[in-house]
Amino acid sequence: MSRILLVEDEAAIADAIVYALQTEAFEVTRTGLGREALHLLQSEKFDVLILDVGLPDQTGFDVCRELRKFSQIPLIFLTARGSEIDRVLGLEMGADDYMVKPFSPRELVARVRVCLRRNAVLEKTVSTYSKFKHDQQGQRIEYCSHVLSLTRYEYLLLSVLLSRPGAVFSRAKLMQDIWVDALETADRTVDTHIKTLRAKLRAIDPADVLQTHRGMGYSVSLN
Repeated sequence: MSRILLVEDEAAIADAIVYALQTEAFEVTRTGLGREALHLLQSEKFDVLILDVGLPDQTGFDVCRELRKFSQIPLIFLTARGSEIDRVLGLEMGADDYMVKPFSPRELVARVRVCLRRNAVLEKTVSTYSKFKHDQQGQRIEYCSHVLSLTRYEYLLLSVLLSRPGAVFSRAKLMQDIWVDALETADRTVDTHIKTLRAKLRAIDPADVLQTHRGMGYSVSLN
């Protein structure tokens, strides 16, 4: 059963949406506050987020900004404002869909199903390695459910290591595969990027998953 988080402070609208979703066998959790929604999204697993733009404690856009720092859950915005600039802003911030009030709850349910189908297709391009999740098509890597903010070369470096978990890659091999079009050619370039990448991973989880093999190179451990 798919789990939906509904963030809507207008009781009548929320009641209609909950009824429509539950009629179609969705499990619905409901809140009217953005901060509570962020807490729920960090502590529980949901499949789709339905988010009102006009909330009493913060805007839905603010919630979306915070959300995208740690989750790529499919998101549908609800709003009373139907201007093109608002729709463009919502979609550019990472929303999957945008519905203007008033709307049909049945249409919203249909759009939820579209989001679920689209996400199922995307997940087929995602490789999961223990604590890592690598979306190769989207060029995005998650670690312990946190989306990593990586530079181009940090992303390429971690991608190569994740291509063969546990295998040791020499500095020469990493330079050949990653820095082929760059001016930097010193072995220390690899060491420097390993250092910054390790710091970003440790900031999320103290376990040292990047392994240094003296005289040999580096590997990523999934244990």
